[in-house]
Amino acid sequence: MMDIETKRLHTQAMLDDAELLFGEDACRRELLRLAGEITADLGDKYPLILPVMGGAVVFTGQLLPLLHFPLDFDYVHVSRYGDKLQGGNFNWLRAPQESVAGRHVLVLDDILDEGHTMAAIKRQVLDLGAASCATAVFANKLTGKEKPINADYIGINVPNRYVFGYGMDAAGAWRNLAAVYALRGQ
Repeated sequence: MMDIETKRLHTQAMLDDAELLFGEDACRRELLRLAGEITADLGDKYPLILPVMGGAVVFTGQLLPLLHFPLDFDYVHVSRYGDKLQGGNFNWLRAPQESVAGRHVLVLDDILDEGHTMAAIKRQVLDLGAASCATAVFANKLTGKEKPINADYIGINVPNRYVFGYGMDAAGAWRNLAAVYALRGQ
């Protein structure tokens, strides 16, 4: 196990060597566009917003103040990656506490990578009786492979590389960045 200073140096080196894909201004522009699309579609439905913790925390925190309509808020916590760079098993940590029955639900996540996590959450929300379940991601990874689900709302499209920032982590770090980066050599 790495001591804190070694981990700090390692994660700083990741950022120092990363390629900037979308700067803060570009992320903000796309967020504003996305908020407009969501408002046009859901503004009159009093939706229940369900971000997927912890990746969606930055996206959610930036998006919610831009949604100028009444909504309810809850969250789910489903982990697929943990601190690994490769996908693994699902870990369902928290289901919605607010009833989704009869509600229009919007699930928010940081990235749609392979789509398995979002597909499972949407399936669960619909199985719990939601009237509808839309999905929004800040980043959609262009994997070149068919996904089990496509997001209804997408902020940015990113290449099939390991990306981080804006809620997406690199080995557990850098979710707090206001821009999106890619690891080099990916």
